[in-house]
Amino acid sequence: MANGLFVFVLAAFFIVLLRWSFKTLPGEGWQIVASVPVFKEESGCWRGVNLTYYGLLVASAYDVAGVILFILLGTLKIPLTGIFVMVLTLLLICVPASRFIAKIVEKKLYTFTIGGASFVGILIIPWALWLTNVTLGARSNFHIPLVPFLAAFVISYSFGETIGRLACISFGCCYGKPLSQSHPILRRIFDKYCFTFSGKTKKIAYESSLDGVKVIPIQAITSILYLITGIFSMLLFLQSRYIVAFILTVVVTQAWRAFSEIFRADYRGGRRISVYQIMAIISIVYSLGIGYFSPSASVTQTDVRIGLVSLWNPSVISFFFLLWVAIFLYTGRSTVTGSTLTFHVHRDRV
Repeated sequence: MANGLFVFVLAAFFIVLLRWSFKTLPGEGWQIVASVPVFKEESGCWRGVNLTYYGLLVASAYDVAGVILFILLGTLKIPLTGIFVMVLTLLLICVPASRFIAKIVEKKLYTFTIGGASFVGILIIPWALWLTNVTLGARSNFHIPLVPFLAAFVISYSFGETIGRLACISFGCCYGKPLSQSHPILRRIFDKYCFTFSGKTKKIAYESSLDGVKVIPIQAITSILYLITGIFSMLLFLQSRYIVAFILTVVVTQAWRAFSEIFRADYRGGRRISVYQIMAIISIVYSLGIGYFSPSASVTQTDVRIGLVSLWNPSVISFFFLLWVAIFLYTGRSTVTGSTLTFHVHRDRV
């Protein structure tokens, strides 16, 4: 009962969030949260650094994914120490990888790729988990099972990416092809549900001059698909069907990651088949191999209430607060937009 109620409430929250976001975030006013003055020019104006909704939403996506991961692993009664070690290991590797891979693939210094970061995460988890088990786990007398951890990771990624695509909408990146250049069937399907971005500082405008043009809402499609996948996989996880939850989530998210590029118009490298598509396919094959060769995880009775209680801990609360701030400052300080600020006194109010 508790497990089903938790999933229902989570799904309801996301549905409301997505409905609002799809209507609102393509607008010009939902790119910049604030501009902070950092340098005064000779003209008397200040040069500002823009803080973006992209960073706010990405930071929120990391926190949501992390919270879901903690909850799911908490249902397995894995000690917080083991969870913290694995989460910190993944963050320290995957967060820098999101920029490094984008730099290699897209030849751009100031961009990120969540797809690349998740690819690295899937690759390193088995080895990081093995190292944690034979060192800290052996000393502290705990063992983190591989397949349940992987299932929890990809489920949390699916929910996190649901919010992450909202960040893409706010910044105007990862955008779809114009409806005018799409197949007639796609034009009929998406004519009433397309995105039309506004604002010259959005990426879709300065990279492709597609502001004000109806485009395929590829970010929205991805968010909806990942949300549905996350919900079903979470239900499977809470029924102790870990391998099914793991394989289902990886296959759906990564297959869509590869297939969806045919509907996108943004630059993802100069190849016909992009590096991101190759990484998605490798992720599927790698995960199927793990599922085939890994021993069956012992079936335990899961109770989401145990996972929720594990969050009510000062160290966990502090960790997610600091994580949000760090990710926001890392991804939210815009390096491709700028601002000029002036300040004045309202004399009639003095």
